[in-house]
Amino acid sequence: MGKTLAYKILENHLINGQMIPGEEITIKMDQTLTQDSTGTMVYLQLEAMDVEKIKTELSVAYIDHNTLQTGFENADDHAFIKSVAKRHGVLFSKPGNGICHQLHLESFGIPGKTLLGSDSHTPTGGGLGMIAIGAGGLDVAVAMAKGTYSLTVPSVIGVKLTGSLRPWVSAKDVILYVLQKLTVKGGVGKIVEYFGDGVANLSVTDRATITNMGAELGATTSVFPSDDNTKAFLASQGREKDYVEMTADKDAVYDEILEVNLSELVPLAAKPHSPDNVDTIGNIGPIAINQVAIGSCTNSSYTDLMKVASILKGKHVHENVSLVISPGSSKILSKLAQNGALADMIEAGARIIENACGPCIGMGQSPQSGGVSLRTFNRNFKGRSGTADASVYLVSPETAAISAITGHLTDGMTTGAALPEIKAETFHSNDSFMVYPKGENKNDISVAMGPNIKPFPQNTRLKNKISGTIVLKTGNNITTDDIMPSDSRLLPYRSNIPHLSNYCFEKIDPEFPARCKEAKDGIIIGGENYGQGSSREHAALVPLYLGIRFVVAKSFARIHRSNLINSGILPLVFEDPADYKDFELGQELVIENAAVQIKSSTVILKNQSTGKEYTLLAHLSDLEIEMILAGGKISQIKGK
Repeated sequence: MGKTLAYKILENHLINGQMIPGEEITIKMDQTLTQDSTGTMVYLQLEAMDVEKIKTELSVAYIDHNTLQTGFENADDHAFIKSVAKRHGVLFSKPGNGICHQLHLESFGIPGKTLLGSDSHTPTGGGLGMIAIGAGGLDVAVAMAKGTYSLTVPSVIGVKLTGSLRPWVSAKDVILYVLQKLTVKGGVGKIVEYFGDGVANLSVTDRATITNMGAELGATTSVFPSDDNTKAFLASQGREKDYVEMTADKDAVYDEILEVNLSELVPLAAKPHSPDNVDTIGNIGPIAINQVAIGSCTNSSYTDLMKVASILKGKHVHENVSLVISPGSSKILSKLAQNGALADMIEAGARIIENACGPCIGMGQSPQSGGVSLRTFNRNFKGRSGTADASVYLVSPETAAISAITGHLTDGMTTGAALPEIKAETFHSNDSFMVYPKGENKNDISVAMGPNIKPFPQNTRLKNKISGTIVLKTGNNITTDDIMPSDSRLLPYRSNIPHLSNYCFEKIDPEFPARCKEAKDGIIIGGENYGQGSSREHAALVPLYLGIRFVVAKSFARIHRSNLINSGILPLVFEDPADYKDFELGQELVIENAAVQIKSSTVILKNQSTGKEYTLLAHLSDLEIEMILAGGKISQIKGK
């Protein structure tokens, strides 16, 4: 039986365990990346482990999220990350260099390697044939400290691509189509692997767009083969030596197969407020728009922006539209400036903003009240843009550009306009924004610790009896943005858990923090896919600070479940989802003999307010049980 590409790479890095879906394995981690929104916690945790030397082949600290410096907080965080990176031999990418995933694709990604990143869109690297996984910050810190990462072996969905994309249809439409078919829960516990004749008709940056938004499927990661297109991309970046051919066996067996004929796809859009709420632009209709934002780690490549420039050239942005464009890297911006494309964009009426995440994470450029914003980003959760009542649609760069001109959502295929073929370019390395380790002695480098940087909370050993009050009951698909809002108001406080705790769940229930403080020991009841979205561990650390002892849900998103366990918070699943309706705010719950019960697959929960008992599913691996018993991952590591 032939092997999938994903399993080949995992087997090449296997340290412990067997490659059987559902089994726990430990793999060698070649590379890590962090960004500044989650990075401060990562490096606080790395320092707490008192590591003498990191064990990865390469680790990079990128500054791309919190680049608006309206106060000292962001600059202090950057100084802290830079100092710890220097102490541990981690490369440091200064603000202005670009977005971590685009930069890593250009400069460091290598086919067949493994990459762990403290950002949920780390699977972008799968466009180069890597196993690139997004994880919580503590998992990344441990990967740097030990050079390993443990995970449950995923099953593999094969997406068979045939045909080729027509003009005005792009890689963004491919992943939107896959999301429409599989939904935001369809990839949980799975790797999405692309194969088939159609793969050869997609460039590496096309593939990276698709693997990037695989995070929205809830997938562990997504991966493409490494082929002649991969070789050409690496050569364009001056890295042809890094090329390795990587493909699945011709008779590879997939657990599921989804077939996609690229030739049949049409321009699509994800409607508010979920990336899988997808329809054709023709069906949605020519809705009037107020804002267009082009960029993010999904669609800020050179090819994407050259297409945008060609559509805008000689035209004018509609008088009712604000168009903002953020290139993915300093190399891309430099090339656009050299070839005149930047001037074409500006003369059309586009606003060029910094090479950073920017509006994708709510860091500036919020739409007007009740506004309609088209964005080439990866998420359109309610309020993520910074405007609670805005309607955000996710579209391709081509759709975004033509719509900025017409003033309404437009299917470019209906315009009759031609799109030029973007010629390949060669990019020169630019080290002006990179700080490389110089081999200094760790103890000779002091840590720059600003006043906004507070210690991260740590749990205590699991008590034999855990109890508490229900302080929140949520619906389905609660996101990490819902748990810990991400916007320009709060992002500067990512290193200050006590301050953030005042805003936990504020979009869902503003009284949540006060209720937690009154209860002291709190419990959250959740619906399906609890904790989807970002990898940010703040969505676990802040509830820990507020005294949350366990969460019971119909199901959990992968990364958030791991972050809860890393923090020593027990994630439990209803055996019978219908039991969810029995629970209400203020009820008192208890688990007796918790330390014994979690070692089995089921846990008995008693609702002391009603007298009823319920069976919950734990399904914890041996390593996860160790962490929960110890009070979290840091305590477990220190105990060993």
